[in-house]
Amino acid sequence: MNQLQILSESLVPDPERLPRPADADSAARGRQRWVEAGERADDPDVAEYARALDCHDAGAKLLDAVFGNSPFLSQCVLTDPDFAHALFRDGAEAAFERALQELRANAPPENDIATVMRVLRRAKRRVALLVAVADISGAWKLEKVTGALTTFAERAIGTAIAHLLRKAHDGAEIVLANPQDPERGSGLVVLGMGKLGARELNYSSDIDLIVLFDDERVSYCGKDTPQQLFVRMSRTLIRMLDQRTGDGYVFRTDLRLRPDPGSTPPAMSMLAAETYYESTGQNWERAAMIKARPVAGDLEAGARFLEILRPFVWRKSLDFAAIRDIHSIKRQINAARGGADVAVAGHNIKLGRGGIREIEFFAQTQQLVWGGRDPSVRSPATCDALHALAAAGHIGEQARDRLIEAYGFLRRVEHRLQMVADRQTHDIPTGDESMAALATFMGFPDVAAFEDALIGRLRAVESYYADLFEEAPDLGGPGSLVFTGAEDHPDTLKTLQRLGFHEASAVSAVIRTWHHGRYRATRSTRARELLTELMPALLNAFSKTVNPDAALMRFNDFLAGLPAGVQLFTLFHSNPGLLSLLAEIMGSAPQIAGTLRRHPILFDAVLTSDFFEPPPDADMLARELDRALAEARDFQDVLDVLRRHVNDRLFQIGVHILRRHMDPETAGIPLSDVADTALRKLMPAVEDELSRQHGRIPGGGMAVLALGKLGGREITIGSDLDLLFLYDNPQGAEGSDGPRKLPPIQYFTRLSQRYISGLTAPTGEGSLYEVDMRLRPSGNSGPIASSLEAFAQYQAGQAWTWEHMALTRARVVYAPEHIRAPLENAIRAVLTAVRDPDKLVADVADMRARMARERGTDYIWDVKNLRGGLVDIEFITQYLLLRHAHRHPEALDTNTTVALRRLGDAGLLAHETAATLIAAMGLWRRLQGMLRLSFGEAFDEESAPEDGRDLLVRACNAADFAALKTTVVETARRCHDIFIELIEAPAAALGGNRDAAG
Repeated sequence: MNQLQILSESLVPDPERLPRPADADSAARGRQRWVEAGERADDPDVAEYARALDCHDAGAKLLDAVFGNSPFLSQCVLTDPDFAHALFRDGAEAAFERALQELRANAPPENDIATVMRVLRRAKRRVALLVAVADISGAWKLEKVTGALTTFAERAIGTAIAHLLRKAHDGAEIVLANPQDPERGSGLVVLGMGKLGARELNYSSDIDLIVLFDDERVSYCGKDTPQQLFVRMSRTLIRMLDQRTGDGYVFRTDLRLRPDPGSTPPAMSMLAAETYYESTGQNWERAAMIKARPVAGDLEAGARFLEILRPFVWRKSLDFAAIRDIHSIKRQINAARGGADVAVAGHNIKLGRGGIREIEFFAQTQQLVWGGRDPSVRSPATCDALHALAAAGHIGEQARDRLIEAYGFLRRVEHRLQMVADRQTHDIPTGDESMAALATFMGFPDVAAFEDALIGRLRAVESYYADLFEEAPDLGGPGSLVFTGAEDHPDTLKTLQRLGFHEASAVSAVIRTWHHGRYRATRSTRARELLTELMPALLNAFSKTVNPDAALMRFNDFLAGLPAGVQLFTLFHSNPGLLSLLAEIMGSAPQIAGTLRRHPILFDAVLTSDFFEPPPDADMLARELDRALAEARDFQDVLDVLRRHVNDRLFQIGVHILRRHMDPETAGIPLSDVADTALRKLMPAVEDELSRQHGRIPGGGMAVLALGKLGGREITIGSDLDLLFLYDNPQGAEGSDGPRKLPPIQYFTRLSQRYISGLTAPTGEGSLYEVDMRLRPSGNSGPIASSLEAFAQYQAGQAWTWEHMALTRARVVYAPEHIRAPLENAIRAVLTAVRDPDKLVADVADMRARMARERGTDYIWDVKNLRGGLVDIEFITQYLLLRHAHRHPEALDTNTTVALRRLGDAGLLAHETAATLIAAMGLWRRLQGMLRLSFGEAFDEESAPEDGRDLLVRACNAADFAALKTTVVETARRCHDIFIELIEAPAAALGGNRDAAG
């Protein structure tokens, strides 16, 4: 091989500039593995090349620079030696084009999602390798590095968007103008924000996106709304890019730069976004929009949208006031990151003093001030903006040159930090060894030289930035907020009243207790300082809730239980969206707020990367819980682990419902999965605990049968569990085999009691669930646990009709294998038995009439007992199943909605009637779920604030509250009419009511 064939001269223009290996042993091992990987390749040329490069002087230096400085890059090389071969031989430009071409060829829009995700991740790994090698070798300048990363990000987003659009087109949800080029003319726009928009992505950057759609360009023909379609599409887009799989990930994706992210869906219409920016857009959003750029989807529509926003971003008047507002954000960043001093070890080069963010803010504030009058300074790229500001005379040439040079240096440091392990980090390491490794990777002879170079840039940036903000900033806020002394401040009370607090004096008194340090969370000076700066945002967040006074009082209870406050207040400074979320929980979801007050640690879950991802399925929950239970030392630990697990997941699902990431109607499935998993994992632990004293029944076992909403996988937040316990003693054992023997009936009764206690007894972690046993054979008077044989006999010959109706929703949650099949067969035999249709309809009608007398209501928000509500629909479904299951067992399903659909498919219920009942079921479950989450058991529409009504309106996709009321009344009337037609009228025609006993 000649020299050019071994190593591209364009890739390593100067071998002497390559960094030395920080870890010589890793470099040696890496080179050995490189040769071994080549020898394992199918192509003998690869093996020959691997050996040749290892022996090549410049090639060996390059391999040392990679293997000796970055475990991540080492893995990329060794995982894909064929690509590395092509990269080293042909250069970065050719490798980059090859990666893009393969992405285009291997991930066409019509491919399945799994293939697209796999292709994207392979392409990302290859681009990460080639860009890093071109960067550390000096082949590419900073602009080329960030530009290549940005170009790939655009292609990746576009590939995912094209797939999603084509899928929607093929699924008859939209009609694309160009199915072979789905993005063009689609009306769906993805704006790249921040570094993506400015074509300045860093090496391990996340990407900030705003997803918009143009109602006038979208040709929608689905069953829901364009909003719902594009919200689903946005969430799938995040999963396609963000989710870690066996192939890695593509980009961490953030949608929080969209308008009002705390209360808006992930995708919104352009009209709604435009209205928001024009009416309530903030200065920081103006600054963010400087970098906004369409990166995927309908680029023409995106460009038009940004043109519409131009007057919002670029105001004609000189906007010096914007500087103070933006500087308050910068002060919060410094407070949150602890960046008060310019230092090296541990310094955050992005957010700390003299860091990258200060250079960006320096440019952006000047752009906001002058850009309205001078279009030449509107460049989104930081260095281009500094050049333009200097050319226009708004900053000096020296400031321009020093800031641009510092920016380039800091970005290189940022990239080296991130290349080591592909982590989105900006912190200089604190350990001597790590610091020495970074200095070496940067090409410095020692740590001292690196420190001098870094601190010189940081101080220069800090100096220029400080000159820009000579005066102390005004943190802004809604008005006077003074909470010192012992008396109310009159102007503060007026401010609180303007914010919507009705009991302003009481609110002021509570806040004074915080500032007086009466809680552990506010005792430190630092905590109170942070709280003071946070107060305008805090009160503003609570003012937007359903009931600001109640929200703040719940937050007060939450604060009183915190062991410390600095960490939380700092968190709110750096993540304003979390403050909005906490306020929303306190104001709109008393069920979740109560749990959070008792267990503040739950809030930490919001910071996990997957908190806003769809909750895991039952299998993943089981694995997750198994890992946690492996650490349990005794039965009490098991109970605490189960409670923490359930509370974490209920909190997550509740927040998803509140934030409209999940429909209250569909939340029953993940909520039931959480309950099922806890029920299944608890039983073995209870059996083990009981066996310590009483042993076990040889060959015996107990099953847990779920009925009611859990049986139908329809539970809501706060639901109790309808359970039934059944045991089997197939070997006919007369007693247990432990030191204190018990006969089978007593043994399984005690096992059931301990199981219920494990679910309901409070511990330091709270309780799991309330349990309702009233659906067991013979009701409250029956035994707590029944034998399988007795259960089958009772159901076949003695059970009442209402018990058979309840059995239509019976689902085996836990059972040993030798019990499950006989139990399910016994239930199926009961449900498919031939019944007297006249007696059945009379019994059902009589029982519903009795319930109406005892629990009937005209209150339209009691959607369970309202005539035409949940009970009527459930009765209709259960009646039809019991009447027809002997001929149509395929109609059986424990879930009411599924059963209705099957009854319609089997011709046992008119399709139009089934559709009416299914739609009503969805409405009732959405209403019930949101009412219980937000108002508990009591909702008074007269006293409910407007925001509270809006929660229900949004949950039910109604136009407004009046329209929702009309829909509720009309839906109930139609469902009641169906109940009369199918049950009441036929029963009345039989000549009167009958005894409901079966």
